[in-house]
Amino acid sequence: MTTALITGATAGIGAAFARRLAAGGTTRSGGVGSGHNLVLVARDTERLQHQATELHDLHGIEAEVLTADLSTDLGIAAVEERLGDRKHPIDLLVNNAGFGNKGRFLDVSMADELTMLKVHCEAMLRLTSAAVIGMRERGRGGVVNVSSVAAFVPRGTYGASKAWVVQFTQGAARDLEGTGVRLMALCPGFTRTEFHDRAGMGTENIPNWMWLDADKLVTAALDDLARGKVVSVPDPRYKALMSAVKLAPRGLLGGLTSKTGRKYGPQ
Repeated sequence: MTTALITGATAGIGAAFARRLAAGGTTRSGGVGSGHNLVLVARDTERLQHQATELHDLHGIEAEVLTADLSTDLGIAAVEERLGDRKHPIDLLVNNAGFGNKGRFLDVSMADELTMLKVHCEAMLRLTSAAVIGMRERGRGGVVNVSSVAAFVPRGTYGASKAWVVQFTQGAARDLEGTGVRLMALCPGFTRTEFHDRAGMGTENIPNWMWLDADKLVTAALDDLARGKVVSVPDPRYKALMSAVKLAPRGLLGGLTSKTGRKYGPQ
């Protein structure tokens, strides 16, 4: 049985990946097969243990718990070590951990801005590298780096960090062509998770049509990974929006996204 490691596993998109992969997700060859064993990574040990027990009881898979804070070097190093374990290899890495800050540029403290870059960029770089070394040796494996449609619009540190995720993933995927290792940047829109509540952001003004379901999103993402896509925007509504974004003048786009971001999304 293959093993997947998921960061930010206890809620939202990370929890949806855990449910889907435990029940049956992509195989080493990119198809859909039986359930994966899991390594669940997050900061809350109690929630991790509850999740691991539930998934084991429902699907008969093994679910390992790894408590780690990816805003710290110690936390990143702990996950790097697990990814580098040759005796218990990881076949699929889902880099999902992330957060948003409420407020405009200069309203958010520099410490919080740097923490975001630590989690969204440094941790993702280090964990992807740690996982891919072994995957390349074995000639198989996959990495899903969770970005956002915010990557495609000028929107502060959050959008910039998510744009880095897309660019990094595309470049690494190109360098790994022919090795059997697949990399994909997943770019969802507004998804019903704990994300906005944790950041203290109101969501009452977000139109219903803009919301995505995390479980459906993950199913579409794994289908895209199996097809070899490097960038996945897993919903027709957001695909259409991103096509419009490509045609919009950058000046106009910057003004619109700034206004929209203050109303709906993270800084």
